Amino acid sequence: MTGSQGATDHSGVVVAGETPRQLNYTKVRAYWKSARPSMLGPYMMDGFGFPVGAGRFRFRGEVKAVAEAIKDLKPETSVLDLGCGIGVWAEYFAQRFSRVVAVEASSTLYTVLKERCSPYPNVTTHHRDVLSFEMKNDCGAAEGFGSTSGFGLVFLGGLLMYLNDHDVSILLRKLVSHLKPGAIVLCRESTIRQGVDTLQGDYQVVYRSVETYRNILVDAGFDVMKVQGNNAYISVQMACELVKKWKALVPARFRCLPIVGRLAYLGFRLGYPWNTRLIPWLLTRMGCEFPWLTNHFFVLRPSIQAAADRMDAPSHGTQVGQERMQKSR
Repeated sequence: MTGSQGATDHSGVVVAGETPRQLNYTKVRAYWKSARPSMLGPYMMDGFGFPVGAGRFRFRGEVKAVAEAIKDLKPETSVLDLGCGIGVWAEYFAQRFSRVVAVEASSTLYTVLKERCSPYPNVTTHHRDVLSFEMKNDCGAAEGFGSTSGFGLVFLGGLLMYLNDHDVSILLRKLVSHLKPGAIVLCRESTIRQGVDTLQGDYQVVYRSVETYRNILVDAGFDVMKVQGNNAYISVQMACELVKKWKALVPARFRCLPIVGRLAYLGFRLGYPWNTRLIPWLLTRMGCEFPWLTNHFFVLRPSIQAAADRMDAPSHGTQVGQERMQKSR
């Protein structure tokens, strides 16, 4: 697989020089197969002693950003939700748009997705890996760019960080031909301040900087219309990183996570949203990066050139027909 060039220093952050480490998809799939299907599990907030309300708080905060990004889309819009987890976003879109196609690979999460979306006849669920999912066949129609049956919104809610650069590019390029004119792709991805950090072990993920994502997205044929910080995520993430430090310093039998985790979450929750700007700013001035992990929304549209290329390119069937006509002459 190809990717941006770089090597990793002792912290794992990519620097100039060599090809970065790649994800092992077998381990990625194994992790999500065993993930706890709750508001905390898919949000990576298990094991911190947080109340379930922490997941709902983050979701409500993210809804505001998503609502702003999709405010100009019409109710008859078709939505594609890739890597949709337990379906909280698929349900949200189903209440606002005419059609939702939700795709999830984890059997554990898919079971909850199927149950959650069962009351919505406008939701079609697919238990498939996003890399093998074929929109033309699995969605039941040839939904090309410029057609009336294409998607007006594609939502990638924390999907790209579980793909290597090469596969991110392939997936995004494949999406272009299935978008209606004026469609948007909305990505929500965890980010770091600079470079790339690929975590190995049982939990494998690629954390990229905003600039790295911007370069990948543009190279894949999209214009980045807007990048917005996910403040609800940052607030909870600060509590996560504080609890991690507590767990590293205190023996397990003395940690009292149900109490410490709840206090950490509530402490940052009370200062929201101002603490998501003030605390990182103050600590950065002191030479500390906190939180280490952030999160951003990326609002994308196919570039004019990418859209033109897709519309001008003959379909496979047309190409075959042209070749046969030439041979018959």
